[in-house]
Amino acid sequence: MNMMHLDVPLTLRFADLNCDGERARIDAWVRAQAGATPFHLPAWSVAVARACGHISHTLIAERSDNSLAGLLPMTEISSPLFGRALVSNGFAVDGGILTTEPNAIRQLGEAAWALAQELRCPTLELRGGPAEGTEWLRDEGNYLGFVRDLAANDDTELLAVPRKQRAEVRKSLASDLEVTVGRDAAAARAHYAVYAQSVRNLGTPVFPAQLFREVLSEFGEDADILTVKANGTPHASVLTLYFNGTAYPYWGGGTSDARSLRANDRMYFALMSHARARGCTRFDFGRSKVGTGPAAYKKNWGFAGTPLSYAKRAAAGQAPREINPLDPRYALKIAAWKKLPLWVANAVGPHIAKGLG
Repeated sequence: MNMMHLDVPLTLRFADLNCDGERARIDAWVRAQAGATPFHLPAWSVAVARACGHISHTLIAERSDNSLAGLLPMTEISSPLFGRALVSNGFAVDGGILTTEPNAIRQLGEAAWALAQELRCPTLELRGGPAEGTEWLRDEGNYLGFVRDLAANDDTELLAVPRKQRAEVRKSLASDLEVTVGRDAAAARAHYAVYAQSVRNLGTPVFPAQLFREVLSEFGEDADILTVKANGTPHASVLTLYFNGTAYPYWGGGTSDARSLRANDRMYFALMSHARARGCTRFDFGRSKVGTGPAAYKKNWGFAGTPLSYAKRAAAGQAPREINPLDPRYALKIAAWKKLPLWVANAVGPHIAKGLG
């Protein structure tokens, strides 16, 4: 006999992340949800708001017994170049509606849109999670997520990598490269130097250094930096989040010499080993645009791409905000940015990147 689903009465309100008790309660609930990501955690929202000067809004749904039934973390983005938007969640690739109650999906979405209108944000973005209603413009074919289980040990992990990429990893293991893991100021400086050069070479502005420091501070032992050095000089570095048994290498990059040194290959293989030692069983290689070099690189490592579902809602008569770097409108700007001296890119980039969200 099929059981009839009964809608559970829900109350929606905005959480106070300045209250330690409320924050701890939300943190525990998020960690217990199967579809949660580190971008749903209060730690992420607080770090982004503090580092970039944005305002965080965390919408929660509660049952009549005050137990949590849903969550929607949002960041209010304001940029003179890219306009205003309410994003779930800011500077993340996920963090949309998270709920255990089907009837909460529509309620959370409508409440978020009401907030967007109140804040005069013409665009509301949900990066992952469900969205109900014809008002949403859906993007379900442009981005891929790359996640798979970690192998039992290094030898098995190496065999899980397809032959061509495995050969590159073997060469990196035979090279005279040093791998370090840390969370201190020195590790953060080395990571930022590498990451800033990497994104400049790709033609995009670098985020403020404070964003990385705040994420490390808020996540504590659930975040660290792995760096690969050659002759004492950092050439590849990645800041990784650890959440519910999954490693999320989120901000990673390499110098101009990283490819010839195979520093990136060494970095990701070393990170898989490090994540396993931490007790992780899954590795989330992040998202990439369909048909791009990063997507191909991740497939070379044996990761199958899974389509990601995003949704946007825009004010009547307006097009939603679009900040995709592959948009042809940005081609000339990206080409020019690649030619900037690194010190110029590092000085100007953070002011622009704060508005990307």
